[in-house]
Amino acid sequence: MVGWVTDPWQRPARAEPAATVAAGDRPGRSPIPERARQPHSTATPSPQLRSALRLGYAGFDESSGPRHVVLPATASVVLIVKIRDSEHRPSAFAMGALAEHAVLDGACSPSYLRVLLSPLGAYTLLGMPMNEVSGRIVELADVVGPAAPRLVEQLREAPTWRGRFETVDRLLLARHDNGPRPAPEVRRAWQCLVATGGRAPISRVAAEVGWSHKHLITRFRQQVGLPPKTVARLVRFGRVLRSLDQPRTWERIAAEAGYSDQAHLVREFRTFTGSTPTDYAAAVAARRP
Repeated sequence: MVGWVTDPWQRPARAEPAATVAAGDRPGRSPIPERARQPHSTATPSPQLRSALRLGYAGFDESSGPRHVVLPATASVVLIVKIRDSEHRPSAFAMGALAEHAVLDGACSPSYLRVLLSPLGAYTLLGMPMNEVSGRIVELADVVGPAAPRLVEQLREAPTWRGRFETVDRLLLARHDNGPRPAPEVRRAWQCLVATGGRAPISRVAAEVGWSHKHLITRFRQQVGLPPKTVARLVRFGRVLRSLDQPRTWERIAAEAGYSDQAHLVREFRTFTGSTPTDYAAAVAARRP
């Protein structure tokens, strides 16, 4: 069963009303970082699922939300089920990996449940090629079939967040037991990119797993959703984000993460977050409890 936890910071997700998530900045708007919304309730999944879920379960319950939201680039896949419906986006949907940040329109549902799947976990739990959902919104019924409308109905009828989390946990456990597993070579490639902080050349990764460069890219995109080079950049950038709480200069942060110079880091910040490093750090600091 799921484990109940206190209310740690977790990252909500939004999506575009269209089938494809629009990426990049949009003129004439002042979007806010997607970290602005805090979950009302959270829970940890069953032990069998913890490697497949990045942050566990989160329930959001507010009267309103921002109308323009910035989603950062990510290799993860987001599942959203609305407890209370709204005019923007389907009642239940999956949003695939993002190679760059996206500015999204339309307020969030007043109440929804969110699950953030790890890249390899998403392949098993959704049971479909991950490159087919990258940068897109897909109705959950198109992914899990008739189980989706039943899930929406059950979650809306459940009186508590605990009951909702346990319902989702049961569904994901069943899919985990029966879903496809990533190829050992793809898993090794992923582990290599993470272990090296995204610095390993893709040609070297391909040689280590015994595949050609081209074949690695094809199979990696199929099972992760993004090319290995993009994932390497995201892994490296993740090290930068984890270092923001430490008293270091941007020059030192860039060097330690393996960027050629500070300007290179600034370009990655704009691509992945839609913000400068200074503005991003200030926005995050302003929203800490």
